[in-house]
Amino acid sequence: MPPVNALYREFKAQGLEVLLIDFRESPDTVRRVVRERGYVAPVLLDESGDVTGRLYGVWGPPTIYIVDRAGRLVGRVVGPRDWSTPAAKTFVRELLR
Repeated sequence: MPPVNALYREFKAQGLEVLLIDFRESPDTVRRVVRERGYVAPVLLDESGDVTGRLYGVWGPPTIYIVDRAGRLVGRVVGPRDWSTPAAKTFVRELLR
């Protein structure tokens, strides 16, 4: 998640919002992991996994939903991605315009 942290830090002032959602883990575990890994974006917890799995079809991390400024879902990415590449940054800049 270091590339997501860096992307969030770089584009937050321009309106990028990142919400990390953890599911099927205890609040204590999530707090410890967030602290150890240095996550900077807000972390939401779906302890049972019901919302994440049943409503959004997420059964394994990482799954990324990309929502534009109008609230429209414009993309879904399953699996890790390198958000530090020039192409990724261009994509985010275009979404923020």
